[in-house]
Amino acid sequence: MITCELHEPTGLAEAAQLLAQFPGRARLLAGGTDLLVDLKSARTTAGHLVSLARIESLRGIESRSGLRLGAMTTIAQIERSPLVRGPFAALRDAARLMASPQVRHLATIGGNIASAVPCADLPPVLGVLDALVVLWSPHGERTAALAEFFTGPRQTIRREDEVLIAILVPQPPPRFGAAYERFALREGNSIAVASVAASLTLDESGAMRAARLMLGAVAPIPLPVRVVEEVLRGRRLEETLDEAAEIAADAARPISDVRGSAAFRRRLVRVLTRRALLAAHQRARESSHD
Repeated sequence: MITCELHEPTGLAEAAQLLAQFPGRARLLAGGTDLLVDLKSARTTAGHLVSLARIESLRGIESRSGLRLGAMTTIAQIERSPLVRGPFAALRDAARLMASPQVRHLATIGGNIASAVPCADLPPVLGVLDALVVLWSPHGERTAALAEFFTGPRQTIRREDEVLIAILVPQPPPRFGAAYERFALREGNSIAVASVAASLTLDESGAMRAARLMLGAVAPIPLPVRVVEEVLRGRRLEETLDEAAEIAADAARPISDVRGSAAFRRRLVRVLTRRALLAAHQRARESSHD
């Protein structure tokens, strides 16, 4: 039986005060779709839950030279937002693939990131969109690249006195496209066995001026594949697609578990990398005609 005391602050200062009052015994609660499961299964323990649900400043999506997504914005809100379109469409695609509609109305973007679960869907997409996380504490705010936020499974750079308050996604350049591909065993489960996010920026000739590739569920953290990015830069996709897929598969560091063997996950990465790059390339080409 879970025996936690629930606290519902209405502001960040009050939340910080509660975290300081119960050091090492308090956990921040967003949508609860990960944390409550972990508590029930005894994967983690907590004497106090500090809910962020009543802090209105943590909600919503704004257009600010890109996107600013409050950490308590739900996955369903991302899926439906008219702002998450065009160059940000890959983020909408990932949101649509996550879990069930009921879960998407509870789960939040901040929780999906801060839980640092290796199979989470949003981190790979946000990584190839060059997103930043905004962390608040009573001492001030700091930002960090999302790709640098994760340090291990369920581990991040967030300090105990900090709250993840927002995610910033910069406005992409012209001729940009991004895509997200994943494989799951069944729709009802909807946990990624392997996933790949890709983004491409084309030059006027159609060659790739910049590229990003990030793997999910096949390493302890969302894994950028910098070698692929270097191989693609300045070349055409049709010349490099097979090479990029092989490099990505070699870079993966999967484990074997009940959802698939390490060898199976590597094969998935090879296929999903091709799909993600082709889809990102198509979107980049379409954006050049807008």
